[in-house]
Amino acid sequence: MSLGIVIKGPEGLVLAADSRVTLAANTPQGVIHVNYDNATKLLSFTKPHNYVGAVTYGQAAIGLRTANSYLPEFESSLEQSRLPIDEFAKQLSDFFMEQWTKEMPADYDGPNMTFVVGGFDEGEPYGRVFLFDIPRHPEPQLQHDKGFGITWGGQRQIVDRLMQGFDERLIQIMARETKLPEEQLRSLYQVFRRELQLPVPIQAMALQDCVDLAIFFLRTTIWAQNLTVGIRGVGGAIDVAIITRREGFQFVQQKVIKAEQK
Repeated sequence: MSLGIVIKGPEGLVLAADSRVTLAANTPQGVIHVNYDNATKLLSFTKPHNYVGAVTYGQAAIGLRTANSYLPEFESSLEQSRLPIDEFAKQLSDFFMEQWTKEMPADYDGPNMTFVVGGFDEGEPYGRVFLFDIPRHPEPQLQHDKGFGITWGGQRQIVDRLMQGFDERLIQIMARETKLPEEQLRSLYQVFRRELQLPVPIQAMALQDCVDLAIFFLRTTIWAQNLTVGIRGVGGAIDVAIITRREGFQFVQQKVIKAEQK
């Protein structure tokens, strides 16, 4: 489940994610969903790879391990020199594809484990963002190549309604209820996105505004799920980081491990 957001703005990148892991447990009364609120889904890396970060959402674990628990193994496999963002994303995808093949059943039919990787290439003015899905679409796909924008995923229904003005399921419902040709449905989809999209001028927004926007989407989703019926897959602390071409990766909001409160 979860919700992950990466914003590519003119002053840098913002990465944000919640901390909830949702597991399905089989009981004599049927399937129940159990939540744990301390997962790390905003991934950071040590030098010389501290110019890049990633968020993950969708399938929470490979076998019994979260993506974050694999990072020491992944980092030990990297060469000790700065990699281009596309190469870093490719190596991250290859690593998790290998772990998936070892641990997950061949007939797996659940959601993908999705990663959105963002960072700065050396000497380049603006960041780059890549998305890949394990196991079905492991080849990293460049996002917002010709400008700025937002990449989000997971339990995205609330953000969809806020950002683009409608739930993605609208097109499926229209296809079912109206029997319109696929070409006409695609045309309507583009009209809806053009006419209903929230007018957020990412290209004019300061980095702080991008941070505020990411938190707004995550917090609104958490509040909405707390007040409605359904799987509450987004929750816990919200982790937020920025990446800039001068300073690299920096957490601006991060949960901490603590002992019992007295």
